[in-house]
Amino acid sequence: MLRRIALTVATSASFAALSGAPAVAYADSFPLVPPPVSDADRSDHLTVTVSGAGAGRDGKFELDCHPAGGSHPRAQAACDYLDRNTSWGKSPFAPPQERGMCTMQYGGPATAHVTGTWAGRPVDANYGRGDGCEISRWNALVPVLPDLSA
Repeated sequence: MLRRIALTVATSASFAALSGAPAVAYADSFPLVPPPVSDADRSDHLTVTVSGAGAGRDGKFELDCHPAGGSHPRAQAACDYLDRNTSWGKSPFAPPQERGMCTMQYGGPATAHVTGTWAGRPVDANYGRGDGCEISRWNALVPVLPDLSA
């Protein structure tokens, strides 16, 4: 009986010590951002193929990051954007989610196909501008895709 009381007191004290620390202290030690750039990240290479966007915007562009380069017209801005918008469990190239209602607006005939490797994962994503949801998804990836809002 005495042993059970001592174990209960010790266990309660342990839980009290653990629960006394604020939860924020743990959150700060594990941020939801990608890990630092490593040699494996040097393989970040994307091919962006755009059609129907208009003169000067259509074409097949190569995008290399870490360091930024390739034939993409805004390579540094595109790499910076992808770095800022990549986190654990969230990809800037995620497929569209099941959606409810989208505005029935037509954003033009532009389409884009992005393939390659980003953050060590394969990428194969298609973009269009057939309704409000697709337009929003396209605009969310500018400057990787051309800005067609003007």
